[in-house]
Amino acid sequence: MSDTTTGARPPYAGTRYPKLAEIPAFRAFIAEGWQDVPTRPDLPAGTAAAAAAHRERLSAALPGQTLVLSSGIAPVRNDDASYLFRADSSFVWATGCQAEGATLVMWARPGGHDAVLYLPAPFRPGDDGFFSNALHGELWVGPSAGLAEWAEALQVAVEPIEALDARAADLRGALAARAAAALAVAHGAEVSADLERTLSRLRMVKDDWEIGQLREAIDATVSGFAAVVGEIPRAIAEGLGERWLQGTFDRHARTHGNGPGYSTIVGSGAHAPILHWVRCDGPIHPDQALLLDMGVEARSLYTADVTRTVPAQGTFSAAQREVHDLVERAHRAGLDQIRPGTAYLDFHFASMQVVAQGLHDWGLLPVSVDEALSPRGQQHRRYLACGIGHHLGLDVHDCSQAHYEDYMGADLEPGVVMTVEPGLYFHAHDLTLPPELRGIGVRLEDDILVTATGSEVLSGALPIDAAGIEQWTRAQWSPEQGATR
Repeated sequence: MSDTTTGARPPYAGTRYPKLAEIPAFRAFIAEGWQDVPTRPDLPAGTAAAAAAHRERLSAALPGQTLVLSSGIAPVRNDDASYLFRADSSFVWATGCQAEGATLVMWARPGGHDAVLYLPAPFRPGDDGFFSNALHGELWVGPSAGLAEWAEALQVAVEPIEALDARAADLRGALAARAAAALAVAHGAEVSADLERTLSRLRMVKDDWEIGQLREAIDATVSGFAAVVGEIPRAIAEGLGERWLQGTFDRHARTHGNGPGYSTIVGSGAHAPILHWVRCDGPIHPDQALLLDMGVEARSLYTADVTRTVPAQGTFSAAQREVHDLVERAHRAGLDQIRPGTAYLDFHFASMQVVAQGLHDWGLLPVSVDEALSPRGQQHRRYLACGIGHHLGLDVHDCSQAHYEDYMGADLEPGVVMTVEPGLYFHAHDLTLPPELRGIGVRLEDDILVTATGSEVLSGALPIDAAGIEQWTRAQWSPEQGATR
């Protein structure tokens, strides 16, 4: 036992904090005695072939132009803590790679492009970065795939990110995507809206592999809805509130995919009409409707986007059901318009016509239905300010950089995946409403694939009619839970 004096300072107290990278003895010791852990990228089957096909389409769309796409880096959350990294969607579409700080250059050549993926190599034992670099050091992030493993997995040429500097002069005049803006500024490339629009246009039509990834995301989302609804009785009984249900889905999404594809919305009662209620800090009101807008993002980063409004006590009130029935009619009217050759916006206008007529019948419109639906009217949009749907894919609002003519002004074609999501949002403080409607928010949202002959509701495992939703909701509860309702 050592003889110490209470309060004595420990050895070397008062000296400067040691910088490990400057200590030869430490560097020599930490470089030794590590077992090699071969690590391959964990990619969904078919990733490499799908990405190669995507690059071929991009090459054909922009011949003669060198193209630059980057994965990006995680933004800082606070101080030295960053958000969890999520790679840029267009970069993933063209590479299948989700590595941070990576860049794809499609070098223009006669007849096409030569694609090279530039990656930061992991810091392994013997590299100072092994212990000093928190982003790529394996002591910090664990064993990581190296450049050779990425090249084999993706069947594409891979070089270290430093090699790109040697070709900096060749990047002058190249077209760069937004995520590659910093590199573009440094090397004289052009951040190109045309490239972004081209990528959005190409990503609109999904191939079979992408549709398969979306099916996986949607199926996992459907089971996530069941998990969340199954927790409603507990959330009420124990006062756990909206955040418990939000956490239930987010845990499910992390378990069965990459995570939630967007911020999960759980809105009870007066929170349900708030379009982006992601705070989820309120209670679950047993007698009020509960709006759930949730989507699992698959490991490939393709995401679902589904909404249902359920009765927290298992049965809608008369007013809630009346609102839900109108939204359902609008939903079915929109779904009926989804087929190849139909103008994209037809589903929007079909749903809006039903909504406007219903609101007029309830005496809520200050003008006629025709006046409300006209471009100079839109009074019905007071209760439905958002659109009725959007493209879906790697982004929840996919292909947002496309030209109007290629998106809202285009005809639907096979392979398009989109949402239909009418709703009515009667805010609790809206004095134009009768008291019985205030605080009711209802949305129905499904994910739809345009097929060669019509459409397929990919999220159709969930009911959309009020009676079916009531029955399905109660079916997720145990007999003991049902008895407490």
